[in-house]
Order: sequence, then C-alpha cells, then structure tokens
Amino acid sequence: MSDMTASTTAAIDPPNPLLDASGLPLFDRIRPEHVAPALDTLLAQVETALDTVTQPDYPADWKTIARVLDVATEKLGRAWGTVSHLNAVADTPELRAAYNAALPRVTEFWTRLGSDERLYAKYKAIAPESLNAEQRQAHKNALRGFVLGGAELQGAAKERYAQIQEEQAEASQKFSEHVLDATDQWAYYATADELDGVPEDVLQAARAAAQADGRDGYKLSLKMPSYLPVMQFAKSSELRRRLYRAFVTRASDQAEAYAPGKDGTVIDGKQYDNTALIGQILALRHEEAQLLGYRNYAEVSVAPKMADTPEQVITFLRDIVAKARPYGERDVADLRAFAAQELGITITDPQPWDWSYISEKLKEARYAYSEQEVKQYFTAPRVLAGLFKIVETLFEVEIRKDSAPVWHPAVEFYRIERGGQLLAQFYLDQPARAGKRGGAWMDDVRTRWLRPDNGQLQTPVAHLVCNFADGVEINGVRKPPLLTHDDVITLFHEFGHGLHHMLTQVNERDVSGISGVEWDAVELPSQFMENFCWEWEVLRHMTAHVDTGEPLPRALYDKMIAAKNFQSGMQTLRQIEYSLYDMLLHTAGAQPDFMDLLRQVRAEVALLPAPTFSRTPHTFSHVFAGGYAAGYYSYKWAEVLSADAYAAFEETAGPDGTPSVETGRRYRQAILEAGGSRPAIESFKAFRGREPSLEALLRHQGMA
Repeated sequence: MSDMTASTTAAIDPPNPLLDASGLPLFDRIRPEHVAPALDTLLAQVETALDTVTQPDYPADWKTIARVLDVATEKLGRAWGTVSHLNAVADTPELRAAYNAALPRVTEFWTRLGSDERLYAKYKAIAPESLNAEQRQAHKNALRGFVLGGAELQGAAKERYAQIQEEQAEASQKFSEHVLDATDQWAYYATADELDGVPEDVLQAARAAAQADGRDGYKLSLKMPSYLPVMQFAKSSELRRRLYRAFVTRASDQAEAYAPGKDGTVIDGKQYDNTALIGQILALRHEEAQLLGYRNYAEVSVAPKMADTPEQVITFLRDIVAKARPYGERDVADLRAFAAQELGITITDPQPWDWSYISEKLKEARYAYSEQEVKQYFTAPRVLAGLFKIVETLFEVEIRKDSAPVWHPAVEFYRIERGGQLLAQFYLDQPARAGKRGGAWMDDVRTRWLRPDNGQLQTPVAHLVCNFADGVEINGVRKPPLLTHDDVITLFHEFGHGLHHMLTQVNERDVSGISGVEWDAVELPSQFMENFCWEWEVLRHMTAHVDTGEPLPRALYDKMIAAKNFQSGMQTLRQIEYSLYDMLLHTAGAQPDFMDLLRQVRAEVALLPAPTFSRTPHTFSHVFAGGYAAGYYSYKWAEVLSADAYAAFEETAGPDGTPSVETGRRYRQAILEAGGSRPAIESFKAFRGREPSLEALLRHQGMA
C-alpha cells in the first residue's frame, strides 16, 4: 500500500516549470528550488548538442547546426533569462541564493561555448554563398564573437579567460545586490513639519508606508518616487541634505549607519561598500583585453560597435562639451542669481542638495508651472492608452489586453497584432516596490525566429519594466498612479526598445529585433519615441486630470514647451561627464584610481561642485553591472541618430502637427523591421537617404 502511494505521488508531482518551453514562462509556478534541477537538465542537453555538432563528420551547414545547437541553447537561454528576470523584479533571499549558486555554471557554459575552437572551426567552414542575407550577417557576427570570446586563445590563456568571465559575472552580480540592498533598506521617518512643501500624493504614499511598518510619521526612501519629490519640493534644507547624503553614498565607504524598520535595529551602510568590487571588475576587464591582444577594455568594447575607436568616442564627447558648455554656464548663472534674489541663498552658497530645489523653484517662477501641477494630468492608465494610440496609428498595429502567468498582481500582459495576425506580446510592470531593481529597462523573453526544428515562426515577447509611484487609497477610494512627465518619457523610451524587438520581420534569431544591433545604435528607437512626449497631438489624447478628468490645458502645454530645454546645457554636460568618465576609466589600465579620475573628469566637464563624500561610481550599475562598460556614450551617440530620424517626422507632419503614417511606415520598415540584419548605419541611411547629422539634436535641445 505504501509503495503504491509513493509511486502515485511521484506520478502526479508537477513537472519543473522552467523546463516547459512550449509557451510563455510559468511565472506563477516557478520557485527557487526549481532552478538547480532545471539547469542540470538543460546544461546536459546543451553539452550533448555541442558535442554532436562539433564531431568531425558533422556537416558545416548553418541550418543543420542550428537545428541541434541553437534549439538547445535557446531553451537554456530562455530558462536562465526567466530566472534572471525574477531575480531583478521579485528578489527574495531564497531566489537570490538559487541564482547565485547557478550563475557560475551558466557563465562557464556560455564562456566555453563562445571560445570552443571546434565550433569556431565549424563556423569558419560554412560557405558564405550558402547563406541568405540575414544568415550572412549573423555568421559574420558569430565569427567576430568567437574571436572576442577567446576562441583563438590556447592553453593557460584560454583557461584564465574562462576564469575571468566567471569572476566578472559574480562581481557584477554582487555589485548589483549591494546597490539594491543599500537602496531598499534605507529609510527615514519624517515629521509633517519636515515635509513642508512636499506634494500631497507623495505625503499620502509616505504616510501609508510608515503605517505599514507600524511607525508614526512619513516613511521616506531612496527609491525615485520618494526621493526625487523631496529633493525638488521640500523646503527643509536639512531634510534634503539627509536624503542627498544617503543617496550619493549608497553602497560605498562613505555610507552612514541608519535604523529603519519596526524594531529600530541599526544597519551599517558600509556593509554594502562596492569599492573593492569596482577595483576587481576593472582589473578583470583590463586583463581580459590584454589576453585578447587589445591595449585596454575600451578597445574590446568598441570592436563590435558603430564607433571605430575609443579615441573617436572621446573626441565626439569633447566636441559636444565645447558646444554645450556656454549654455550650461548660463544655466548655472541663472540658478545662482535666482537663489540669491528669491530664495535668500547667496551666490556662492548653494549646497549640492539645494540645486534640485532651486531648479524647480526657478522653473515655477520662469514658466509659471511646476512638475507637480503637470503630474495631476498624467494618470498611468490614460498615458498608456495615449502611448498605444500613437503606436497603433504610426506603425499600423493593434494592441490588445492578453493573459499570461505573471510574477506580481501589478503586471499586465498585452498582444500586438496587424490585420488579425499576432506579431508579438509583452509584459508591462510599472510600479516600484521592495525587491525590484531600480531604473527601467526592456528585455526579451523570446525572439522572433523561423525555428529550424519545426519550421514554425516563433513570435517575439518582451518585458517592459519601470519603477513609477503606485496609486494610493484616499477615503476608501483608490486613485490611479500619477506619472511625472519624466516618467512618461521613460515609458515611451522603453516602449521604443520594445518596438525594435517586437516589430522585427527578420527570421534569423541572432539578428532579429535588437539581436545583433550595434550597442551604440540600440538606443535609436527608444530615444526616438521620447520625442512624441512633447507633441500636442499626442499629449492631448493621453491626459486627464486625476480629479476632474479634464485634459491637459493648452496653456499649460505651452508652458511645458517653453520650459522643454530648461537647463539642457547642464543636463547635456552631466550625461557627457558620465560617458567620458566611463570611456577614460576603461582606457586607464588595470588599477586606475577611479575616484581621482572622476575628480579629473568633473574638473574638465562639470559646472557644479560635488561634495567630497559623493560616490557616484559605487551605484553606476549601467557600467559595473549592466553591459554598458565603455559604452555609456551610446546614449548620446544614438541620440544624434534618433533626433535626426525624428526630424523626418517634423518635415512631413500635417498642418496640425499630426505625424505622417507614411513616414511611420518607412521608419518601421527601414529600422524597426530590419533589426540587426544589416549594419545600423545602412538602416539609418535607408530611412533618411543620407549620413546622420548633429544639427537636429542641437536644435531639439535649444543649442543650435
């Protein structure tokens, strides 16, 4: 009897959801304990596939290799991508432990695959004339990837290269965890008096957060929906100082002790110090570059990008500094004069935590509107409807609600169709919460692919993740979330990435959507979409006052437009500061003094002094944990492309400013649908008919 019970129980044990690749990820069923056994199975499968296709008698044929190896690696990639995604949006101690235990195994396999000389030889033996245009581009990328992946290294050098990849992956993951924990755990319970000037919706959210902790007062955090409004609106300079210092010293040797939570336990902020990890990551990258025969990691980073050399990038950045500096200097002079005349802060006395407050007050005075006033019109559901409307109109698609298992009740799922045919699907996760990495991003769940195993067309699926304020409940009524105009721009930006991934018409997986697109061109579609956030014909359809339902008044819109390039000189220099620092850091050798280098870059570029305790690198996740190493310049590089591409819409807009559907179709076909199937410059020229020009960007930012 007991044997029968045992066998029956085993028979009805649910299968491991990470091994089900038949459809969408089973996010509602995946548990930390599924990770290790799923990887045992999937890694065994890819090892068998790799061994099969690298046998001497296995044909050097693109599709024949793909049918075995690519199908197996895609299944592994999708499962690991699902685990990585959950680690970023639904972090728990158990999941983090499972992820970290698995990370070395997964990193080791991908490193070995990318440097396998047998597989490299097999790819080199593929006859290019046997391939179609998409396959030729993917093949060319693959051969370059093998070289950068260490396939031409031998013996001890090859072993060390693999070791470097594992150590880098672990260090970057630890860096990311430190930033998340340092941000998540800090809290300050403020009094009502301290919060004088802070917007009502922010106060309501802070009060609710304190009550949830069983505490009096208002809980402030270092997450953007809480931190930024305090810096902009709180009249208390001391409160701003407290939050500012905590924010700019997160995950560093300068972090202070604090006592959040219900029990008053003191937390030592220095336990999350990223100083040693930064040094380790930089040393590993430099060693990797030397092994591959490059002078520095910046050269490795630039090799597969549009830019030719690090020196070309540095020259590009310094050219923009020269153009932006006069405008930035004027911006700072305006702030100092206003602070002295209107706020009683002398010309020489503004502190680093005062600038956001002074800026907001100057903007209110100069343009007679505030971010808080505008925010009342941008309810999240209305903004989303407006975004969908412009996408549906310009790109001739329909976006519909869909259903799928999700990782949190706030997550929504949608499908994109054209003429009743499914093109793509996407998850949308908007609100900030504990356990969710900060920032915003698009990631792929799966890629469009004419599958070699069954001949069926696989449609793409994307994740779109943001960190906006959630709705609050007032007198038993739940108000919709309110977005700042910057939030709206962020949403459009990430959706632009999503469209690049989802509207592709390329059938070859490795150059489909964003795959194979040069890193410094990948921001073109995202930054392109931001432009629509300033168009009246778009905005008037995506606003409704949270209390009255009235659309954004034209007079308020006109003030927003007047203020559009407010401090654009300062903002440009700030972005260049990050970009130049990143590039110089990765050309500076194995053990640069990264804080001293930051001081040098600031002396060259920045207009506002930074306090000695500020530790920007310690939370620079783009560069130390996010794939932008010696690549942060990509935002500004691609902004040149995106501004010029958008100029085509300005040139063809209707008399009332309505964007041209015909231009939208040309843009979709030349850039979005082409994906990575050809060099980005070819796609750009196919749309614009010429090389890109800097003129549109300078004009858009009021610096022409």
